[in-house]
Amino acid sequence: MTTDKLTQEKELLQDIAKRPPLRKALGYIKLTGPGLLQSAMTLGAGSAAASVVAGASFGYKLLWVQPVAIFLGILMFAAVSNVVLSKPKDRPYWSFMREMNNICQPFILFVFLWAVGTITASIIWHFPQYGLAAGAARSVVQQFVPDIQLTTGKKIDQRLFYWAGPVVKNEKGETAQIDEYTGAGFAVSAAAGAVILLINIIAVFSYGRGGVGIKIYEWFLRCMIALTFLTFLLVILVNFREIQWLEMLKGFIGWYGIPSNDNPAEYAKTITVVLGMIGATVGINMTFLYPYSLLKKGWGEEHKTLAKWDLVMTMFIPVSVVTSLIMLGMTVSGIYQGEDIVNSTISPLAAAAALHSDGFISEKLATAIFCGGLFGMTCGAVSAHMTCCGFTWCEMLGLEQTKWRFRLFALTPCIGVFGVIVPLPFWFPVAASAICLTMLPIAYFLFFMLSNNRYYIGDAVNCIAGKGIGRWIFNLFLIIALLMATAGACVKLKSSVYDKIFPPQPKTAAAEKAS
Repeated sequence: MTTDKLTQEKELLQDIAKRPPLRKALGYIKLTGPGLLQSAMTLGAGSAAASVVAGASFGYKLLWVQPVAIFLGILMFAAVSNVVLSKPKDRPYWSFMREMNNICQPFILFVFLWAVGTITASIIWHFPQYGLAAGAARSVVQQFVPDIQLTTGKKIDQRLFYWAGPVVKNEKGETAQIDEYTGAGFAVSAAAGAVILLINIIAVFSYGRGGVGIKIYEWFLRCMIALTFLTFLLVILVNFREIQWLEMLKGFIGWYGIPSNDNPAEYAKTITVVLGMIGATVGINMTFLYPYSLLKKGWGEEHKTLAKWDLVMTMFIPVSVVTSLIMLGMTVSGIYQGEDIVNSTISPLAAAAALHSDGFISEKLATAIFCGGLFGMTCGAVSAHMTCCGFTWCEMLGLEQTKWRFRLFALTPCIGVFGVIVPLPFWFPVAASAICLTMLPIAYFLFFMLSNNRYYIGDAVNCIAGKGIGRWIFNLFLIIALLMATAGACVKLKSSVYDKIFPPQPKTAAAEKAS
């Protein structure tokens, strides 16, 4: 940002601060931006899948989870913004490395792993974005192309995009049919991946230009989030008469907590859904991207109040509203059957039934609209992952961020385009989970330490909530966020890593009889 523009923006911020609340909000929202990147990254395949499954499985009962998780997340981001904007000339990665070295030398390893985890997470979470887009594209095409019969041996399948593949056994000795793509399945999936990739390369390369390119990219994100919001708002409007307002209120205030189940295995799945919702809300790569997006906008100390408004208006509100709309849509349209058992088999095509449950919208149009919303979520998340890698590589390697360096490094996670047709190898998600899930609480720990480091930021330690009791309460919330991330990481590491490497052995008949 040039000196003249910065001076003008400072004067504008001073004027906005004197306005009444509504005009103040309207004034600030025109200047927002960094929070949009976080919303785009959050509102991707992870949030879509977690919200669809939560709504289809538990109705209103888990409406509280993602607003609570994103609230704690933005408090941590507020702490980061206070640190970064207090020292706008410092590059976060290297300044964090220096300050952690001053506190305790081994802590510099945490900063290094923070960056490594960011790149790893951006790559690993790129794959399901493309998988979601391909699934949505196949669902739409399936509605508009007549079914064909495929004869595979003795089996006749009515589905257009798959035929029955080999029968295999899982680790429990159970047999399962593995579906394989037809030529049409490959073609539609590959086309969807190519379209998503092209759109996001254009958008992210615009961001790499700086200046007007940043504004173009931010409007791209706004449009994608708006498309997602309008899609799921339509779901609610179509089924408005079915809303049970008291049950919805109970869901938002956490009246039911985590729904219990007499079956320990089913309750474990419920816990996994809750942790999945929390994990999809704030990721390790978001924690690295956010401080650099602040500096990319040219923000400094005079933008601290704007940063708080930005987090609320472009992160907390969009994420809370969109994820809640998805869950409500699954509930009021009749997809939730009141059984409180995890429904992990629901597909985009089945979820689209939320739009035509009362016949107001045709099945074909409902599928197209619903999958369009999923397409918007995918585009926003893919571009945010690419942007994140562009920043991270430059910082890790100590390189000045030029336009072409940023663009080159932003292409790092694009290998995820193969997610449209290729499942990940077994070891990849295991290794990624071990790094990414462990790094989130470590990143939170770094932010907590630096936001309270008076030696580094001076009296700015009091800027978020003031002195005395306000600062103590704010720090208490940061500790709660840190503990939640740590507990979630421990449970998910066990289920996603340890249990995959060392699967629990089934009980013998004698052991079951003894128990």
